[in-house]
Amino acid sequence: MLCACLLLAGCSHPDESAPKAVVAVTVARAELADVRFSVRAPATLFPKEQANIAARLTAPIRELRARKGDRVRAGQVVAKLEDRDVLAQRAEAAAMVEDAQASLQKISAGTIPAELERARGQLAAAEAQLNQAQKIFDRRSELFNQGAIPARDLLVSQTELATARSNDEVARRTLELLERQSRAQDLRIAESRVAQAKARLGAAEAQLQFTELRSPFAGSVTEQFLYPGDMAKPEFPVFTIMDLSVVIARAQVPESDVAAVALKQPCRFQPADAPDRSVEGRVSVVSRAVDPARRTVEVWCELPDAGQALRAGVLGNVVIYTGTESGALVVPLTAVQFSEGTRKGVV
Repeated sequence: MLCACLLLAGCSHPDESAPKAVVAVTVARAELADVRFSVRAPATLFPKEQANIAARLTAPIRELRARKGDRVRAGQVVAKLEDRDVLAQRAEAAAMVEDAQASLQKISAGTIPAELERARGQLAAAEAQLNQAQKIFDRRSELFNQGAIPARDLLVSQTELATARSNDEVARRTLELLERQSRAQDLRIAESRVAQAKARLGAAEAQLQFTELRSPFAGSVTEQFLYPGDMAKPEFPVFTIMDLSVVIARAQVPESDVAAVALKQPCRFQPADAPDRSVEGRVSVVSRAVDPARRTVEVWCELPDAGQALRAGVLGNVVIYTGTESGALVVPLTAVQFSEGTRKGVV
């Protein structure tokens, strides 16, 4: 029995080998083509221009002429503050200007001030006293020559005449001095008062302009902080306005890659929420400083957005094209086996 089993085992055929697995291989032709070198970095969108619109004075908000989300023109009034007290100040300043100008015209026309009036009156009185003293002296001289009065009376008349002449001379010189100096001084004072009144009026008109809040440029209202009835103050903005016709993608480029980046290079922004969509632009800023914590350099990619489809604060990636290699040998990316953790590999 044992012999029969051994015989049968010796006569049996060996087992056929298992079939080998078939591996599908895709063949592609290596080609010569122009290759663009690029640097990729995360980025955030910012407006090219942004302004926080705040009041220049403290006053209640009377009216808002724009709301969050509205588009505004350059110079458009977006809010009105209470201005009744400022209007009263302007009216008072305008009245002061008219009063000062009337005084100036009065002095320029030659109207005699009170001091000149008094000086002229004193001169007229001195001249009258001089004439009277001269007549008395002449009369007493005749009487003295006739022997009718003593010499003492003639001497008194001479003293009174000399005093009258002195008073007349003083009054005349005083009047001449006032006529030469007072008019010029009065004119300067009147002109100064006119200038002061006009300055006050200008200040009041400036305050009135400050009751209107205007947009400094065309853009969109992206934030609204106060409402009608709220107290507007210089330290608290009422609106935030952004110009999104041109947006800036601020990318953080690794320090090791930034050497190839230069101004005016073409760039492309891809929003994180829409990776199949991109906007083309150019590099406008390459920072000269390295972030010490992240070891990155900030690069700005300026993107025209005439349709204003992009929004500030959107996250995404910026691709910066740093150069082109003409006639490079190109193979499919799947044909390259990269070393782990590097960008080097073999085909």
